[in-house]
Order: sequence, then structure tokens, then C-alpha cells
Amino acid sequence: GAQADIEVIALAAHILDDLGVAKDVRLELNTLGDPESRLSYRGVLLDYLAKYRNDLSEDSRTRMDKNPLRIFDSKDKGDQDIMSSAPLLQDHLNDTSRAFFDDVLAGLDALGIAYEVQPRLVRGLDYYSHTAFEFVTGTLGAQGTVLAGGRYDGLMEQMGGRPTPGIGWAAGGERLAMMLGAAPAGHTVDMGYSGNLKKRLARANKANAKAVLILGSDELARGVATLRNMESGTQAELKLSEIVETLKLHF
Repeated sequence: GAQADIEVIALAAHILDDLGVAKDVRLELNTLGDPESRLSYRGVLLDYLAKYRNDLSEDSRTRMDKNPLRIFDSKDKGDQDIMSSAPLLQDHLNDTSRAFFDDVLAGLDALGIAYEVQPRLVRGLDYYSHTAFEFVTGTLGAQGTVLAGGRYDGLMEQMGGRPTPGIGWAAGGERLAMMLGAAPAGHTVDMGYSGNLKKRLARANKANAKAVLILGSDELARGVATLRNMESGTQAELKLSEIVETLKLHF
């Protein structure tokens, strides 16, 4: 449901905030509706485009026959002029799709996450539905999208599996790195998941780690972690809330 979309977008927003780049990005989103809405809209859009077919670029004429929504993505100036007056999917949503998108927007409002509804934001693949979103920036020139995602409820079925809802996003690591500038202050951390504790400590020692945090299911249940000083060999339990300040003071 819409709660998953809200959570996934919020996760992205929190990550960008933790990286210190949230002030330089804005969230744009749109709804692609459900298959019923898109099928109805497809006919409306094709009726509009029919009178401009000969004026469209070759790529867009091909898209008319496959996925006319993708013409909104065209970088051709002539195509963009034509699509600026095209009917919009948001005006042809069924009640279910409208309610879903309203719930997503209400959830983002409740979390204080700012956004801009961009009715011409689309996805080029038919398995996408409902929410599509992008975090974009003006600090990188033409390479403005730093993180983008959407709901792809039709993907598993299209690949031969049973119908399975899904939503996710991907980020451009290089673009985010360019936005970061100087690396934020803090500790360099390596997460060790494999091998027994003795082997993990040996790897930490080989990496010249100053300290090791041990956090297993028992510690997590008690709200603590074990902090081991790799130089002295001493260790002590700390409350999870005390970890950051202790590392600042002693490491």
C-alpha cells in the first residue's frame, strides 16, 4: 500500500540528509496510476498525438507505437513543445489510483518531507505503476537526478513470476560524491558480518582498527554494545546512546 511508498521515500530523504546534501536537492514525484488508468489514458494521449505524428522526432514516432508516455522524456525541442500541451495522466486517474496518490502525499506531509508534484514525470517501462519519484539537484549541471525510484508492481509477473508488489530506488554514487565536497568528519567504520568473533577481531587487528564494537542479538535486546579497545585489549559495555560520544572522546 501507500505506506510502503512513504517509507521508501522517507528512507531516501533521511540518507540524503545524513550525507549533508538534502539542502541541495528537491523531491519531485508523480503518479503513473494503475494499469486500468494508464490504459484509459493511453487512448487519450494517442488521440492527441495523432495530429502531430509527422512533426515528432523519429524516436518519438517509435514510442507512439510502444509506450507513448515515454515521449514526455524526449529531449527533442519540437517534441517538448508538442508535449507541453498534451493531456496529463493525473486528469485521467480512476478513484483507486487517485486515493493511493493522495495517501502518499498525505504521508509525506505528515513527515515534513517537502515535494513538488511533476505531472510529466514518467517511467519508460510498463511494469511501473503508481508512485514515481526523483531527488534532483541544480548543482551538477545537466546531470540533475541523484536518486530515483518508483513502484514496480508489474515486474515479477512480467518476468514469469506471480504478481508481487515492489518499490525501490537507486542512487548515483558518483553524483552524490561530487555533491559531498570535503568528506564529513567522523569515524571510518568497517562492518564485519562473516566468520566467528575471533576471526573478526583478527581482521580488525590486521586493519589497525583502534576499536571494535560488538553488537549481537543479546546486546541489542539489552540496548547495549561491547566496545573493545584494540590497543589495550580492555573492553566494556556501553549504552547504545553513549557510543558516539565515547568514540569522540577516546578514539
